[in-house]
Amino acid sequence: MKKSIAVCCVILAGSALFAQRGGGFGPMGGRGMGMFAGGPHPLVTGAPYSATEVVQTTETLADGNRITNQRQTNVYRDGQGRIRTEETVTPAASSGKQPYTIVTILDYVGGNRYVLDSSTMTAHQSPLHIPDAAAAAQGRKGGPNPMGRQGTAPQGTAPQTAENRPQLVHTALTPQSVNGVLSTGRQDTETIAAGVIGNAQAIQVSRVTWMSNDLKVPVQIKSSDPRFGSTDMELISIVQAEPNATLFVVPAGYTVKTGGARGMGPGGPRPQMRGPRGSGPGPAGQ
Repeated sequence: MKKSIAVCCVILAGSALFAQRGGGFGPMGGRGMGMFAGGPHPLVTGAPYSATEVVQTTETLADGNRITNQRQTNVYRDGQGRIRTEETVTPAASSGKQPYTIVTILDYVGGNRYVLDSSTMTAHQSPLHIPDAAAAAQGRKGGPNPMGRQGTAPQGTAPQTAENRPQLVHTALTPQSVNGVLSTGRQDTETIAAGVIGNAQAIQVSRVTWMSNDLKVPVQIKSSDPRFGSTDMELISIVQAEPNATLFVVPAGYTVKTGGARGMGPGGPRPQMRGPRGSGPGPAGQ
């Protein structure tokens, strides 16, 4: 099945953050993108900003039909490293429910994470772990493994060995301004040999990531996988200034509950956005 994808939001910086696990980085889909992609990340202070993160996927089916989805999230980080993300969720018209906003606050100062739901005026509080740089680098090593769990080939395909393990090539790109900020780029190309997962010909997967040198967050990611299509992410409308301090506290009128909320990922629940086949909808949280 021929699949492709187009346009728009984030991921990894520095050699440690760009490192990939031997099993490969796998399909991105509508998740695995954004400022929380890749697992733990170090606390960044002294680099406040606000921006809009846009993730768009477009899948072209064998009959020429196209499936396109876009997700937009407002992102804020203050000089102390506290982070706020906010996303408007629009339920299906048949549900009769009105649009509402999901806000996630990562309060590294107070050591808590809050997920605010405007439809219920409820804030779910849970402890917030602050990973150090070493833990963050370890957590960034790779994403979903296209060969299955722990490098095991899907049933009925060739077992993964040193000879047929996906081959990864990492290429450093010349620094340039991306979305208005100086960024360091890297292209990762993965080749899965013919026959490894039942494929008649070799499969090539690519991802180009640009990370802001000052903000230490990805500002653009473009990924392409012939099995699942492509996903593009852009961090746009970047303003390098201190956001309003009230954005990082629970507003008056909200009921605070401890223990988190079922179905709410680290970045809060997402609208049901269909990613490339095989990825499914889901949160793109930390």
